[in-house]
Amino acid sequence: MQYFEYPAREEWSALVKRPQKSTEELADVVGEVLSRIRREGDAAVLDYEEKFDHVRLDSLRVSEEEIDEAERLINPTLRQALEDAHANIARFHESQRFVGKKVETRPGVTCWQQAIPIERVGLYAPGGTAPLFSTVLMLATPARIAGCQKIVLCSPPNREGKLHPAILVAARIAGVHEIYKAGGVQAIGAMAYGTESIPKVSKIFGPGNQYVMAAKQAVSLQEVAIDMPAGPSEVAVVVDAGSNAEFAAADLLSQAEHGLDSQVLLISTDRAKLQQVEAAVLRQLQQLPRKAMAESSLANSKYVLVHDLDEAMQLVNEYAPEHLILANADYQAAAAKVVNAGSVFLGPYACESAGDYASGTNHTLPTSGYARSYSGVSTDSFIRKVTFQELTPEGVRQIGPTVEIMAANEQLEAHKKAMTLRLQEVEGKA
Repeated sequence: MQYFEYPAREEWSALVKRPQKSTEELADVVGEVLSRIRREGDAAVLDYEEKFDHVRLDSLRVSEEEIDEAERLINPTLRQALEDAHANIARFHESQRFVGKKVETRPGVTCWQQAIPIERVGLYAPGGTAPLFSTVLMLATPARIAGCQKIVLCSPPNREGKLHPAILVAARIAGVHEIYKAGGVQAIGAMAYGTESIPKVSKIFGPGNQYVMAAKQAVSLQEVAIDMPAGPSEVAVVVDAGSNAEFAAADLLSQAEHGLDSQVLLISTDRAKLQQVEAAVLRQLQQLPRKAMAESSLANSKYVLVHDLDEAMQLVNEYAPEHLILANADYQAAAAKVVNAGSVFLGPYACESAGDYASGTNHTLPTSGYARSYSGVSTDSFIRKVTFQELTPEGVRQIGPTVEIMAANEQLEAHKKAMTLRLQEVEGKA
């Protein structure tokens, strides 16, 4: 990891940059794949599965028999863990149900919002270097709570043409309606445009690498909405003299092992603690099965020594991390200073892994600085809030003149007349 000691404020913009592929390279590859998916449908998806996932598939859809087989193959303790995590995720997301209130803005003028679920949603669960069955729970659970009528899941198959048993079982537990074997850009394109097998959806959810993020952004320009630009995973950890160095090191490595382009950031107000964490990272790294992956991520990552907690939190907000772990002594004071973050973990025992799997909060979060303007996935992500208004004759009398004046001054005569006709009727002047 790179080391920065008391960096000047003008250095921060460079310090918080994420590792990225050139946008030209991403756009060329993504554009070509999406164009073929739109033109050729299933044939293109199957071709790209062979090219990118190295598997020749006969069919894209996962059958009920394959899900039943997964139930027989999955370790019973893992299945119980999925049930337990699902229960916590459901409990937290149930609490987010929207209840609209009718408001009388003037006598006879009643306005309200109603939550209406998005009918068809597409979920993407990465496979690649690790089968993220936890993502299936995180996305499908709030989709079912919201009341989406069709929940479609895409995930890349292995070289035997199978999805990981835990992905299939998690999908069944969380209530996914249809599952397809498709990964990467081709999965995003298939859900955005629709193919002979994979239905077109209205909104796509799920994390992925930079190619997946670029594909989601590309299709969102015309065809479909997306949850957020969720790319490579990241974490910022704030420590001070009293922090547990072993915990902090484990938290950094838990993100570093996600992928080659993941990033971690350690911010310390104490030089000795920073050095202790660095030593613990090197020691724990040697024990990881995914050591090579973590090492690559650490090359993109940084240790930063700052003067005090205020400066630490200013840097945090500049970075806008996907995950933020406040492992300093006065973590409540630090939490009060959070402005930009996807999800925050407080104190020595709230490891990021808890949120990734089973605390109940959602782990699909904005990355690459998008936490400045995006929220993580929630039940609200799967609904639209439609506004309603009802006017009685008294309501027309109350706001009619205001509407007429505003419409006339915007030179929109038809707008004015629509209200004038009603005013004349309720005043008996028709």
